[in-house]
Amino acid sequence: MSDHPPPGRAAPPDPVAAGTRLAAPPYVPEVRLRLADEVFGLWGRTGELPYWAFAWPGGLALARHVLDHPAVVAGRRVLDLAAGSGLVGIAAARAGAASVLAVDVDPLAGAAIAANAAANGVAVSVLLADLLDAPAAGPAEAEAAEVVLAGDVFYERPLAGRVLGYLEHARRRGAEVLVGDPGRAYLPRDRFVRVAAHRVPGCGLLEAADTVPVTVWRLP
Repeated sequence: MSDHPPPGRAAPPDPVAAGTRLAAPPYVPEVRLRLADEVFGLWGRTGELPYWAFAWPGGLALARHVLDHPAVVAGRRVLDLAAGSGLVGIAAARAGAASVLAVDVDPLAGAAIAANAAANGVAVSVLLADLLDAPAAGPAEAEAAEVVLAGDVFYERPLAGRVLGYLEHARRRGAEVLVGDPGRAYLPRDRFVRVAAHRVPGCGLLEAADTVPVTVWRLP
């Protein structure tokens, strides 16, 4: 069965390309992403918050950290958890990671990650899956990750608990775990060690300030 529209009928717009443009996110000018000019129109077209069309503060700081400290990922297998736009994974690929697996549950995020990786000329594999509830049962490629990166994942209490469980599982099996967080309420700070502090531009959705303090944390 053909995927092409019938003669005389236009193809439906690409939901990732529609309402976004290729641009350098603030604070990480080395990378190009499909970024939304405004949220509400794109939200209306997709039916969900298009979190994959923004560079969130936690991801910006974590991507900057990886690019400034490439030894964290160079030659290692990297997993970008709750990848969104794929910014952090793309930064890891640019910094010399042996492989990058970007994981998200949203098919539109998967499409955005693929488009963004292609725009940056890097190889990033996409896995559409929820790994949080049974981390040990995840795909072998996820379990093989030597570095797990997570930007801005502690913004809701139920999600925060599930994310922490996954990150602790990854740490127990020997992976290095780094998190970028702009002071979200549900980050369990007592479980992490501070690595670096940044002030990054807010994305204009959850942050009222023009710049946001963000900390990069390591799970010991």
